[in-house]
Amino acid sequence: MRIVLGVGGGIAAYKVASLLRLFTEAGHNVTVIPTEASTRFVGSATWEALSGNPVSNSVFDDVHQVNHVRLGHEADLVVVAPATADLLAKAATGQAGDLLTNTLLMAHGPVLFAPAMHTEMWQHAATRANVETLRGRGAAVLEPATGRLTGADSGPGRLPEPEAIFAAAMALVEGRQDFQLPLAGRTITISAGGTREPLDPVRFLGNRSSGKQGVALAVAARNAGANVRLLAAHMEVPPPAGVEVVQVETALQLREAALAAAADSDVVIMSAAVADFRPAEVSDTKIKKRDDRSDPVITLVRNPDILLELVELRNSTVRGEGHQLIVGFAAETGDSDGDVLAHAEAKLQRKGCDLLVVNHVGTDKVFGQDTTSVVILARSGSEPQEASGTKTEVSAAIISRIAFELNAVSPRA
Repeated sequence: MRIVLGVGGGIAAYKVASLLRLFTEAGHNVTVIPTEASTRFVGSATWEALSGNPVSNSVFDDVHQVNHVRLGHEADLVVVAPATADLLAKAATGQAGDLLTNTLLMAHGPVLFAPAMHTEMWQHAATRANVETLRGRGAAVLEPATGRLTGADSGPGRLPEPEAIFAAAMALVEGRQDFQLPLAGRTITISAGGTREPLDPVRFLGNRSSGKQGVALAVAARNAGANVRLLAAHMEVPPPAGVEVVQVETALQLREAALAAAADSDVVIMSAAVADFRPAEVSDTKIKKRDDRSDPVITLVRNPDILLELVELRNSTVRGEGHQLIVGFAAETGDSDGDVLAHAEAKLQRKGCDLLVVNHVGTDKVFGQDTTSVVILARSGSEPQEASGTKTEVSAAIISRIAFELNAVSPRA
């Protein structure tokens, strides 16, 4: 696929190098057109080296090829990132002062703008009008992410992560409606992996969780445009790029991190395998075998119920129930008292979370595997939703359901 990648004059231009890499590694032929201002942040040599194509922002270069017409005609896709307030205004009013704005006027294929600017600029009536004008003409304009901006400010206006822009671009070309990044501007906290409860300096109580599901959820949420915070317990896989990572080890550490993170989260997903119990005492030295061959006695105490506390905290705030979506995970096995779903339904009502993702677990199921099968239960009583496949595919289904639930409760304007 032939892609034109326009780079606007904002500090977020440095992140677009990663977007270019994603396009080229996927086999696409990319021509980069930086604005003159953007070369103050990232030079043309970088774009030429990464794309393998010559770079220009002047209509007077290679005049014999009529680039200001040819590039737009030949492009299967045009992506502009960062799309500054200035670039959006020029595109909306049909200006053609450089090679990029000429190319936008000549583009025959889909056009995707990924805005990045200060919050007040994004929220200004002029910018909002320009965005609506572009969308009305058929261009796709993503919602910017919310987060740390240049300097000490935070708010909507941050460039979405390169992986999210890439996913939106591919969806747009394929004609899918999810290119709009349904979680843009949302903050999602996800716990992943298994907690470890120390017995002594070398031993711990743990579980079989690999962290694969939590990491896959973080990737899916990031690709849907969310600002993702990953509370990472012990994991056998590395955390993904483009997410904030908070390292934890024990259930108590996870509790502290989760309660703090929930304060600014639209969604909290508790997918970590949290130890139900911990040793009442932790030895400062390694517990050794005794000469009298007596067995050590280890007393366990119950760990706090983090999911339940998150629900209670949410419901006790001024905004109350409904302002935050809380998703729990249940790794269940059937027994004489009931099957997996019976135990899961009881847990859903007991915990009070909005959605419960249910796994049927065993020594050869779910933990450490690349595939899984889940059932998503809703406290609202809606029909259970099944999802199966790779953990990447299942995570995409879970995030899609979360986006649906969020937009049903508090749709964005």
